[in-house]
Amino acid sequence: MCANVIVAEDDAKQAELVRRYLEREGHGVTVVGDGLAALEEVRQRTPDLLVLDVMMPRADGLDVVRALRAEARAESRELPVLMLTARSTEDDLLLGLDLGADDYMTKPYSPRELMARVRTLLRRTQRSAGTTPVAAPLLSVGALVVDEARHEVSVDGEQVDCTPGEFRVLAAMAAAPDRVFTRQQLLDELHGFDRYISDRTVDVHIMNLRKKIEVTPRRPVRLRTVFGVGYKLTDPAKGAWLASS
Repeated sequence: MCANVIVAEDDAKQAELVRRYLEREGHGVTVVGDGLAALEEVRQRTPDLLVLDVMMPRADGLDVVRALRAEARAESRELPVLMLTARSTEDDLLLGLDLGADDYMTKPYSPRELMARVRTLLRRTQRSAGTTPVAAPLLSVGALVVDEARHEVSVDGEQVDCTPGEFRVLAAMAAAPDRVFTRQQLLDELHGFDRYISDRTVDVHIMNLRKKIEVTPRRPVRLRTVFGVGYKLTDPAKGAWLASS
C-alpha cells in the first residue's frame, strides 16, 4: 500500500526520521516545516495522509486541522490527519480530536508504533494511491444513510461531512442498528487492536457526530447513550424510547 504523505514538522531531525521510515515502506513523502506550508501543500497535492506536528511556526497543527476541516473541498475535510506533539495532557489530545484529527501520538514515540498508526489510517480510509473502494450496500437507519463505498453520510437527504474517524464509528453502528457498542468496541473499529489512546476518544467522536446528525445535540434521539454500557444508533421514527443523553 503506497501512499502520498505530507509530513509537517519543524524539527529537522524528527522530520528526517519520519520521512525515512515512511519511504522505507514505499510511500512518497513531502516534508514541510510550518503550518502554512502544510496547508499550501495539501491544497496543491491532495495527499493520502497528513502527519502533523502541533508546535510549529506561522500556524500550529491545531490551526491547520481547524482550517482543513472548514474548507469547501471534500479532499481537505476528509483528509486523514495523524498529529504528533510533545504535549501529553488529555485535554490537549482531546482538543486535537475534537477539531477533526484522526489519531494522536505524543513524543517521544517509537517509529514502529508510528508506522502501525500510519498503516491503520491508510487501510481504514482506503485513500492510498490506486485503491478503489470496495462496493458496499447503503446502511440506513431511518432518515440517516451511510454510503460506505462513497464515504458519504446523509440525514433527510442532506449530506453530512464527517472526518474519517467519525465515519468509521457511524458506519459500524449503522451496520447494527439498536446494538449497544461499548467504548472499547468502537475503539477497535477506529484502530483495530491498537489500544494506545483513551476511550474518551470515542466520546469526542460521539459528541461531534451528535452536532452533525441530531436536531438537538444535547437531547439526542438517534445516537443514544446507554448508561454504564456505551452507545447505540437507533431510528427515532420507530416509536417511544427511554430518555437518555
